[in-house]
Amino acid sequence: MQIKLDTIIIFVRDIDLLKDFYTDSFKLKIIEENKAEWVLLSAGGCNIGLHKIGEQFAKDKREFIHSETNTKLVFEIDGNIYATRQTFADKGMRIREVKTFENYNFLVCDGEDPEGNVFQLKQRK
Repeated sequence: MQIKLDTIIIFVRDIDLLKDFYTDSFKLKIIEENKAEWVLLSAGGCNIGLHKIGEQFAKDKREFIHSETNTKLVFEIDGNIYATRQTFADKGMRIREVKTFENYNFLVCDGEDPEGNVFQLKQRK
């Protein structure tokens, strides 16, 4: 039996806000869309599904913060990570400085989408 990761689903409060964020910021393409309920985005070898969170969970309108999630979407880029990070920062996105680790062949920086879901930009050194 072969198994491959096909789709990661993120439950969100505002489908349109996050759809715009991921299509504008990461140039992901929309594969399918059911307005206000579901959007499926092509992210290379895996898809990202944005699914409207159920009303029973959406009553608390607190803003999400990254400590409430245990998931990180990692996007490997082939461009300049410093320039990409600056472009994101100039747009007002929450994004940290670029860093690396000893014996690690990548530069990385973490950011948050408008609902606090954590993502990482990763560029090979």
